[in-house]
Amino acid sequence: MYKEKLGIPEQHEFVRTSSKSEQRKGRDTDIYGYDEKNAGGEVIAKYVVRDSMSIYPPQSTTVSFVKYDFTGAEVDSGNL
Repeated sequence: MYKEKLGIPEQHEFVRTSSKSEQRKGRDTDIYGYDEKNAGGEVIAKYVVRDSMSIYPPQSTTVSFVKYDFTGAEVDSGNL
């Protein structure tokens, strides 16, 4: 689902490496870690995706991401 929204090429793998949940300030948030691997299987980027939903009406949803290069430097972020 996130692979297409993040614009990751079809030939690259998008592998979930971690997940956790937290509830704070009236929001239920799932936090996922992903590795983007090129066709050769090398990790070329890492992503942290936060999928957050309000637990009170109206129940709004926000999905955001942070992209890191293979050295761990932040290179992009935004909302999906």
